[in-house]
Amino acid sequence: MSNNKILSALCYFSIFFSPLLLPAIVFFITDDAEVKGHAKRSLISHLAPVVLLIAGFILFTFSMVSYESRLTTMMNGQFDFWGLAPFLFMLIYGLLFLVVVIWNVYQGVKVLK
Repeated sequence: MSNNKILSALCYFSIFFSPLLLPAIVFFITDDAEVKGHAKRSLISHLAPVVLLIAGFILFTFSMVSYESRLTTMMNGQFDFWGLAPFLFMLIYGLLFLVVVIWNVYQGVKVLK
């Protein structure tokens, strides 16, 4: 097995120990086009949950800013989207992260074959 395959697979498997750091280092250090392509794909797949996490933080911030007005809305028995938004975000983020982990493991094993 060549070092290029192992390095490419490590970029995908780094979701467990160094999600953004290892693929970025490999992308900028290596000269091999195939390894660079795998590092780029794994870096993009590792960035997707981070971008969603930033969006969720913004959503959570808006949710907390309107907390006082939500309390009066909930007391009146009306539906409040901002009250459910953090829970919906956690569900979506968890599913996306699970899909990204499965995809990275699959791609890492595929590269090693």
